[in-house]
Amino acid sequence: MEARLNLFENAVAGKFMKYLNAANKPIADSGLPAATQELVKLRASQINGCGFCTDMHYKEAVAAGEEPTRLNLVAAWREATVFTDAERAALELAEEGTRIADAAGGVSDEVWQQAAKHYDEDQLTGLTMLIALINTYNRMNVITQQSAGHYEVGMFG
Repeated sequence: MEARLNLFENAVAGKFMKYLNAANKPIADSGLPAATQELVKLRASQINGCGFCTDMHYKEAVAAGEEPTRLNLVAAWREATVFTDAERAALELAEEGTRIADAAGGVSDEVWQQAAKHYDEDQLTGLTMLIALINTYNRMNVITQQSAGHYEVGMFG
């Protein structure tokens, strides 16, 4: 598949990506565990059908020491026994936050409260911003049909 736009060579896309990438810093500094961040990015990317991000975040998570079994079970996290209660709460928030259009009223109070049991205010803020950010990346890549499978760990920095 050939991408509709070359996001890596277009000046406007380059400027936009600079700001998006900078938004990762406060998320990384929020205290939200790195493993949870990768699980959330992977799950949102799966839901959105973003092959580019699914490829990237799977490979980045493995390189960071994540177990491939856990990553393979992210799509079936409700039935899997390999996730902590905190990770399960983050994955559920990620799903509802990603599927806002499918859920009457958006994210339910129950899902929010469950996440709030496991994460402090800074971590919960980081998680919320992470869900918003990965959905932005996913939509950009799906709209422009960025291909998947060629990502190499660390290629963006």
